Amino acid sequence: MLLSAWLVLGVLCIATDGLTDDVQPADSLLVLGNTVNSNGSLSDRLQARLDKAIQLYHAGTSSTIVVSGGLGKEGHYEGTAMQQYLLRRGIPAAAIVVDNAGNTTQATAQNFTVIAKKRGFSSVIVVSQFFHLSRTKLLLRQQHFAQVYGAHANYYEARDAYALLREFFAYHTYLMKG
Repeated sequence: MLLSAWLVLGVLCIATDGLTDDVQPADSLLVLGNTVNSNGSLSDRLQARLDKAIQLYHAGTSSTIVVSGGLGKEGHYEGTAMQQYLLRRGIPAAAIVVDNAGNTTQATAQNFTVIAKKRGFSSVIVVSQFFHLSRTKLLLRQQHFAQVYGAHANYYEARDAYALLREFFAYHTYLMKG
């Protein structure tokens, strides 16, 4: 019973954290990758993440968008596909930094930390699905990146329930590794 209560409380905390955007001026937006379809189009989840970043960029929240993802099984680099989407939506090339080696959330956190040090970034807003934000922020903090905030994409689907459960275990795995 105690384990069940811990699970329910943990899932509620992850959902609450992810659905409560903490948006303030930051040096960078960090958009995590997701599926690029075999025809090169973006999954709805990925497009929603980028649309949120575009909204924040136009609001003046940050002048830099870092896009991070890996080579998907569909044969496309997520970072490059994300960059192309942003360019088509009027974001200047100089405002976009591409990380095509972010194959996992942990790799994205490590790669972003290197990018941040080179560019002098001290603050970041992570943009992803709501259930993904707590773990991503944790991983960035474990990389000694102190000013980490989050903003969730406005896209929801039934599989989010499974994703929340998966994130509970993933979050605690990285918390213990910390």
